[in-house]
Amino acid sequence: ARVFQPMIEVITTQNITACQALRRAVFIHEQGVPVEDEVDGKDPEATHLLANLNGWPVGAARVLPLGDTAKIGRICVLRDHRGKGIGRAIIEACHETARGLGARRAILGAKVPALPFYERLNYRAYGEEFEDAGLPHRMMEISL
Repeated sequence: ARVFQPMIEVITTQNITACQALRRAVFIHEQGVPVEDEVDGKDPEATHLLANLNGWPVGAARVLPLGDTAKIGRICVLRDHRGKGIGRAIIEACHETARGLGARRAILGAKVPALPFYERLNYRAYGEEFEDAGLPHRMMEISL
C-alpha cells in the first residue's frame, strides 16, 4: 500500500496578492478582524512567505526587518489545513528569512490561545497582554 505524504513547501514570494487573499480568508472572514486592522500599509517593506500544500496556497506570513530584530506577522493557515505542520513550517521559514535579513532575534504578537503553539517552537512571552483587532495578544520572542 502506498501512503500519500503531503508536501509542504514554504517560499518567499513577490505574489503579495495571494498572501493577502489567504489573510483575508483567515483574519477577516473567519476571525472577524476589521479590514482596516488587517491592511496596515506595511506589506511593501516586508518579505512575504507563501505556504503551499501539494502545490496549492494554504498559508502565509510576512517578515518585517527592524534592525537586528525581525517582526514576524500575518501568520495564517486556512482552517481546513491546520494541524498538518504547516504553521511550524511557516515559522521555520520565517526564521530562515529573518536570519538572511541579518536579524538575531524574532518577535511576534501572538493571539493568547496560540501561545502554547509558539512556546513549543521555543518562543518566550514578554510584556503585558494587549488587544489587537479586538483579540487578546502577547508579544513573544526567540533568539535566532
